[in-house]
Amino acid sequence: MFRRPYLRVVSLLCALTALFAPPPSRAGDPSAQRMHFLMAWEVAQHGPAGAWRKLAAGLESYPLFPYLELASLQRRIRDVQRPEASRFLAAWPDSLPAKLWREAFLSELARREDWKDFLDLYTPAEADTALRCDALHARVALGKPVDFGTDVEPLWLSAQPLPDACSAVVAWANARGKLTSALVWQRIDLAAGAGQAALVDTLASMLDGGARADALRLAAAIRDPAATLTKAMAWPDGTRARQAARIALLRLARRDSDAAETAWKLLSPHFHFDTPTRDRLLRALAIDRASSYAPDALGRLDALPAAANDDTTREWRVRTAVAAQDWQDALAALDAMDDAQKADARWRYLRARVLVKLDRTDEATPLFDAVAREANFHGFLAADWLKLPYTICPATLDAATDVDKALRRQADLARAFEFFAIGRLPQARREWDFAMTRLDATQRRQAVLLAAHRGWHDRAVYAFNRGADLRFYDLRFPLAQRGDVVRDARDAGIDPAWAYAIIRAESAWTADARSGADAYGLMQLLPGTARHLARNLGIAYSGASALFDPDVNIRLGTQYLGDMAVRYDGSPWLATAAYNAGSDPVGRWIDARDSLDPDFFIETIPYKETREYVARVLAFAVIYDWRLNGKALPLASRLPRIGQAYSPPPADAPRKDVVCPATPATSTAASAAAAAALPAAAQAKH
Repeated sequence: MFRRPYLRVVSLLCALTALFAPPPSRAGDPSAQRMHFLMAWEVAQHGPAGAWRKLAAGLESYPLFPYLELASLQRRIRDVQRPEASRFLAAWPDSLPAKLWREAFLSELARREDWKDFLDLYTPAEADTALRCDALHARVALGKPVDFGTDVEPLWLSAQPLPDACSAVVAWANARGKLTSALVWQRIDLAAGAGQAALVDTLASMLDGGARADALRLAAAIRDPAATLTKAMAWPDGTRARQAARIALLRLARRDSDAAETAWKLLSPHFHFDTPTRDRLLRALAIDRASSYAPDALGRLDALPAAANDDTTREWRVRTAVAAQDWQDALAALDAMDDAQKADARWRYLRARVLVKLDRTDEATPLFDAVAREANFHGFLAADWLKLPYTICPATLDAATDVDKALRRQADLARAFEFFAIGRLPQARREWDFAMTRLDATQRRQAVLLAAHRGWHDRAVYAFNRGADLRFYDLRFPLAQRGDVVRDARDAGIDPAWAYAIIRAESAWTADARSGADAYGLMQLLPGTARHLARNLGIAYSGASALFDPDVNIRLGTQYLGDMAVRYDGSPWLATAAYNAGSDPVGRWIDARDSLDPDFFIETIPYKETREYVARVLAFAVIYDWRLNGKALPLASRLPRIGQAYSPPPADAPRKDVVCPATPATSTAASAAAAAALPAAAQAKH
């Protein structure tokens, strides 16, 4: 894979040099074409006007050629007139470069207030919110009819802030009395429900007197629920006061269940909440008490009105009983689940385990046997209980010659593959997504196969995530960077299959992944953590962008995973939990429930994301072990009890057979999700 920082420096230097020399011949040489495209692209974006054309000589048939003129047009957009803009659209019809240029030029026409040309070029089907607002502004400016209910009201009723481009049409509607207080309140309620305090503040300015104060109270409830609740006892009971109290209670319950409980006891006699609202509040408080395993958690769940119970409350009823190791109560909670929940592999496995705890193994065995037919965390554990081989039924996606040939001629896909080849991954994904909208299911599968052959592995992870496509294990679980992963994992003292599983769960093989927590690359490392690891390993580290290099990321990430394992006596499952949630929460959970069996402990992890992440990684480790070795270590062997020392297995350790029944079992939706889930933002990053 190309290194993006390296490419930028090299391409800039080469571009500056090439300005003074004719380009060498490059016909039929993809590497030369790519280098000269990068040089020309750099100059089109940053060099003298028109100089890119000299560098682009001979690239006219290169898939990314339209991006050269696009870059030039975008750079000098304020000087571009409609004839030149239209020529580009005509030269590259029905393409992503044309779509991008149309959007950019329409925004420029709106800036110029050239409304006639704007409406001539405007295509509603491709417009985002800003362009839709610009189009309405154009119609108003040109005296064309605008229907508030059809055209403006749907834009207005957004829970999110509107783009600046919408200001003019909002002002137009407001000046004509269309934005009534009822519509303002309707949007305030949407914004408050989405936690948009700043938007609520802005909308409050459109109200008068007491109504404005009521709206500002909602914003305060979002920002500082604890402070809001301390003032709530002084409010007179009323619809808007109850709304603010409800918002504050729900938000505080997620942060501090004890404080929310105290506030509820004080406020529930004061505010006359209707029954649905009271049920919602009681449900939220009970779940938050349960997720913190408070002493009164079981009692709070048991006391919920029937209307307040749902799948989530029933799940927490099971978890609280398991955490207390009250197996009879756990069985009763499992019995209380509805049929759809009971069918999920998670709860069938948990039921079997609880029955074992109650010495009812004969009843547990058929449950284990049924679950063992599924290729997921609970299916693998069930197979271990019965000492059965694992059930994994792979399928092969064969190349369809006729479809393959047609796809290779598809310009959108060719541009996606070229952007991938030169390491410009955001642009590659954008072209890919554009291309996928034009393909049928068979063509999309073949396109994913072509991408995999080029080393673009995350396309399969995102595409093959349901139904029969889950069986394309070779594509969904690629052995990419095999030499690096195996070597670096062993150097770090960890199992390569586990390292592969972390990569797959963290980034889905997206090399330039960057999370909201500012974690980078395949193994999602924080720059500060990476800097510390690099210093300890004595290797060069040039900064956060280096983490987009798979070699660097895997080297540092496997070492971090190894360090995390050492902290937990080598335990892969505890280290996995800490990799996702952080060491402090895991320490608290261990202190509270260290006597639980590992599978029960995992089910009682309070964070939904971490609970599912641990199960997903351990299932992925089984699959990757099988992919690497043809057989797989028992998943149960990766689950030492808390405090029990664990050592990674040697390469020649005994492994379990993997079989496929004549008729592969169809996973439930939840089982499929456990095997195929895509990475999510972590509660805490490393």
